Amino acid sequence: MDAAAPHLTGLAAHTTTRHVFALLTAIADTADWLYAHWYVLAAVIAVCWGVGELVVRRLAAKASAQRMALEFVSTRHFEPSLEEIFRRGVQLARASTSMPWWAPRRSKAVQIRLRADGSAPLRYRVEGPAGAERLLSITPFGPDVTVARGRPITDRPREHTVRAEFILRGKPTAPLREVPLAPDPLQPLIDAVADLRAELGDLAELRLDMQRAPKWVLRARRLQLMGAARRSERREAQRAARWLRQDTSGIEDSLGWQVQQLLRDRPTAGGRRLVMPPVPRRVEPSEALGKLAEDDQLVRVQLLVMCTSNTAGRAEARMAQLQAALDVFGGRSRWAMRGWQLGPWRIGADRWPTRRGFERRWSLGHCQPPRANWVRLEELCGLLKPPTVHCRLPVLASDLPTFRFGDPELLLQGIYRGPDGRQRLVATYAEETLFEVGVGKAGGGKTERALAQAIGWAHAGGGLVFVDPHRDSWPRALPFLAHDDLMQRIALIDLNGLGPSPRISSWNPLGMHQGQAAHEVVEAIADAYASALAWDDATAPRALTILTAALTVLAAVNEAACRAGQPEDQATIFHIRALLTDAAFRTAALAAVADRLDGDTRAWWQSVFPTLPADAFAVVLNPIARLAANPLTRAFLGRPAGVYDIRAAMDSRMIVWVCPGGNGPTDRLLTALLARDLLRAARSRRDTPEEKRVPFRPYFDELITLTGAAPETIAAMFEDLRKYRCHVHGMTQLLSRLPTPVRQSLLQNASTLATTAGSKSAIAPVTAEWGDDPSPDRVATMDRFEHYISMNVRGSRIGPVRLRGPHLDAVFAALGRPKQALALEQAAQANAQAIPLNQATDRAAGQLGRVTAFLSAHSPAGAAAHLSKEMDQEFG
Repeated sequence: MDAAAPHLTGLAAHTTTRHVFALLTAIADTADWLYAHWYVLAAVIAVCWGVGELVVRRLAAKASAQRMALEFVSTRHFEPSLEEIFRRGVQLARASTSMPWWAPRRSKAVQIRLRADGSAPLRYRVEGPAGAERLLSITPFGPDVTVARGRPITDRPREHTVRAEFILRGKPTAPLREVPLAPDPLQPLIDAVADLRAELGDLAELRLDMQRAPKWVLRARRLQLMGAARRSERREAQRAARWLRQDTSGIEDSLGWQVQQLLRDRPTAGGRRLVMPPVPRRVEPSEALGKLAEDDQLVRVQLLVMCTSNTAGRAEARMAQLQAALDVFGGRSRWAMRGWQLGPWRIGADRWPTRRGFERRWSLGHCQPPRANWVRLEELCGLLKPPTVHCRLPVLASDLPTFRFGDPELLLQGIYRGPDGRQRLVATYAEETLFEVGVGKAGGGKTERALAQAIGWAHAGGGLVFVDPHRDSWPRALPFLAHDDLMQRIALIDLNGLGPSPRISSWNPLGMHQGQAAHEVVEAIADAYASALAWDDATAPRALTILTAALTVLAAVNEAACRAGQPEDQATIFHIRALLTDAAFRTAALAAVADRLDGDTRAWWQSVFPTLPADAFAVVLNPIARLAANPLTRAFLGRPAGVYDIRAAMDSRMIVWVCPGGNGPTDRLLTALLARDLLRAARSRRDTPEEKRVPFRPYFDELITLTGAAPETIAAMFEDLRKYRCHVHGMTQLLSRLPTPVRQSLLQNASTLATTAGSKSAIAPVTAEWGDDPSPDRVATMDRFEHYISMNVRGSRIGPVRLRGPHLDAVFAALGRPKQALALEQAAQANAQAIPLNQATDRAAGQLGRVTAFLSAHSPAGAAAHLSKEMDQEFG
């Protein structure tokens, strides 16, 4: 046994060696076969890779189907801090991981979509995993940003499309430039799409995908960067050593060096100096890795951009603008378009083989960023929030509609000049423009703008009344209203008395022939008196009582005349004097309407009136005497069946021009009567269902003059009339000169607030409503006809926007009919049934006799005698 043991041991070793040799031979043969049949190995690898990629794509598509979208809309005062934006970035980075465990890495991303499609200057949208909706819905921005669930977006195909993917170029570890928050970092992008025209099919969208990278990828990237840094240091050291040796050799071979050696007592040993090569500098990780040195808040990003249009060249130009806008973020690291430029051709996302991958990532929201696209959240602060208060937003057609002639839904506002220099007429929606206020110095263009708006509204079929104490607006608007289809709707009430034979219309504030309610008429006239003469229950209670009692009786008389079919026998306000001072007329009037007066009124006339002293009536009669002394107002107010009926004008879409004729005490009383009657007529529309009320627009030029006569009435108009679909437009030079109630109502309820240039003190109250943006200094230096305007459109405030006021000769040049101006004026006077002044004055002078005759004919004889006896007893 002992002799056989070495033999067995040697046999086992021989067998093991043979097996190892066979294994090595098999491996060599396999390698040789694979080398000869390399395509088999390549095919196997390709198949495995293809199957794996197909599985990953399917899983990623399934995961992407569970995504959600949120729309973010910021207010005008949105001004976040850097800390708030950074916190938002942390939320986005955290949300990118809210996916199922089986979801591939490419589907674990959050996408920020900055989209310009004509619906908004730049829509801000965030898309991400459905599981992160709660996290993303609550932002650190507070109430200044509104979050809403985003609807799916479907774009129709355009004829021209340009695609681009951006990659970080420059030093890979260097951060992007730190862009300040003021002005807004989004401003370059908004400027790049400011001239976008949706009607041409223009569309631009930028998508920024963010995802957290796995730790092993970051470690591999760091190892790569550290290795590259060390190699760079070694190359630098070798280069320095080479230059050092060359410099030393050059010195030793020079003539100066040789002479120096000859002159030395002891020449240098060996004939050559010892050169110590430089040692490579130690690579510091913080310097070599830069922004990749720390793990905190580090993300990978993918930046995709697509521009489309139906017009050749516009998509390419838009892409160039967006590329220039992204250059703002560039420093030692910058955003550059991925691809190669070969002469006039560019090989990138628009060409094979990368186009299909781009479209897949674009449609599914997959994030497969380039290796260089590592950024810290601080570098992306400018893109992590919607536009802020420091962003200057353009006004798009979707924000402010374009004015169309003849469209009753639009109200002309001015001329807007876009960022691309194109001009367009802009408008607001008529149903939203409830009240409008225009402020500015004389000649600045506020009346011209109101005229353009009124003319456009008239041609669209709307009704209006334009009250102009100075009458300048009528001849200005006349040529543009001289159209056959408008002549039957225009009426002119002119109390200026121009020309040798002026024509005067008529109005009886006490008239009952137009179906007014007697108590409303009495209240309107009494309130107009009180407003114009500053009466109230504390300062003039007796005068108000006397006036109200007299108006009640005369209104009853007129009501009786109309029911008798004799409207030409109605009394006017000038008959208040006869009622108070003429016993016979008073007796006849009271007897004729005794059955129409309530018991308290009859008792007042029987018991209180006789006790009043004669001088108690002067305060009531003096204003009437002044009205009667002016032949124009006497003729206008002294006829029984007046033509002027503002309620009928509202319901029939009439265009009424009212020129009171001045701002003296008499004119103020007449203006107060007109204003109060307008308020009464508007309120009387409560008898009509709201949907059947015809829109009507009163325009008040020179509010300072008008409110001096009726401040409370004008204030009430700006507070109440929108309920009755009467929308008031007022113009004034100075807000500070308006009475406080009027000024407060104007500013509180103005749907549109506009100002032209003027002194800073005059403009300051308007700019204060805008938060002094623009400042009074900027507004004060505007050119003539320039306006800053804030408007309400679709429930949102637009502006203040700088507009140029529409000039009639330019905007409505096609509507001008100067040759028909005379015909229109005649038609307007005919519609107002204006007659020569002398004839109107004669009719007014004889009205007292007609009223007296009517009372005599309709007064019961017994009642008249009994009432006369009682009155005589009271006075006796």
